[in-house]
Amino acid sequence: MRNAITDVPGVLVGHATRVGGGALTGVTAVLFPPGSLVSVDVRGGGPATRDTAALDPRHGGREVPGVLLTGGSAYGLSAADGAERVLGGVVPAAALFDLGRGGDFGARPGAAEGAEAVRNAGREVAQGNVGAGTGALNAALKGGVGTASAVLPGGVVVGAVAALNAVGPSVDVATGLPFAAGLGAPGEFPGPGGDDLEAARAARPPGAPPFNTVIGVVATNARIAPYPLAEAAQEGLALAVRPAHGLTDGDAVFAAATGSHDADPLAVAAAARLVFARALVHGLLNAESVTTPWGHLAAYRELYPRTATDYRGT
Repeated sequence: MRNAITDVPGVLVGHATRVGGGALTGVTAVLFPPGSLVSVDVRGGGPATRDTAALDPRHGGREVPGVLLTGGSAYGLSAADGAERVLGGVVPAAALFDLGRGGDFGARPGAAEGAEAVRNAGREVAQGNVGAGTGALNAALKGGVGTASAVLPGGVVVGAVAALNAVGPSVDVATGLPFAAGLGAPGEFPGPGGDDLEAARAARPPGAPPFNTVIGVVATNARIAPYPLAEAAQEGLALAVRPAHGLTDGDAVFAAATGSHDADPLAVAAAARLVFARALVHGLLNAESVTTPWGHLAAYRELYPRTATDYRGT
C-alpha cells in the first residue's frame, strides 16, 4: 500500500505545477473508475467551486470521470475546461486562494494546466509543493498536498488527498506537533523532537493571510452513499485545523464511492474522518519553504527541524 488515495482500486492522481516567472500555483486531478458515485460537501464563507450543484447529495451523487483541485481562486476554475476536453465529461472543481504568492497576482492555472494534470494521472502521488498545494499556506506556515489511506476488514479501502491552505493553524504551539499527529498509525508521524518552540514561534511571519481554504477528495471502494463520506472528511479537517470552516474559508471535500465492496457505512465514515486528517498532516510535513517576491513562506520542516527529521514522508 502507498498510504495514498490511489490505494483505492481505479483511483488515479495527477499534478500540474507552475513555479517561477511570478507563478506559484498548480492543479491536482483525481480520476475515478467508471461507475463511481461522487458527491461534495462545501463549508465556510468563501468557497470557489464549479459544477458542484451537479453532485447534490439529495440525488445520491453522480457519476463523473474525475474532479479537479486547483489554485488560482475562482479564476483557476477555468482549469476544468482542459480536464473536460481530455476526459470528455463534466469535471467538477474546487479552488483555493494562492493569488500573488509567486509575485504575480495574474499567474494562475488555466485549461492547459487542467489538461496536463489529467494526463499526468497515475498511482504514485507526489506530496508537498505540487499541484494544488504549490502555493498553499497554512496560517503562517507553508502548506501543501498530502495523501493517506486505510484498509478495513473485507478489503475495503478508504483514501484521501487534500491541499492544506487553511486560515486556522494545524500545529499546536505548546508541543510543536500537528494537531492530528496523534491520529496516525504507529511511526507514521514524528513525536516531539526537542525543537526550540519559542524560536519557532518567533520565526513565524506575523498574522494569517485571508481567503484561504482546504480542498480535497476522499474515496472508497465500499458500496455506500458518497455524501456521508464527505461529511466525515470535513470532520477530519476540523481535527487537523483549528478553527476550520470559517468566514474566509471555502472548505470543499469531494467524495467518491466505487461500489465494489459491501461495508458498514459507519466504519467507512470513521475511517474517512481519520484518513482526511492524516492527509492534511502529510501535506504540512511534506511542504518545503519558498521565497518569492511576495515573501518567505516558511515550512514546518524549517521551523521544527528536529521533529521533521523523524518524518519518513509516507
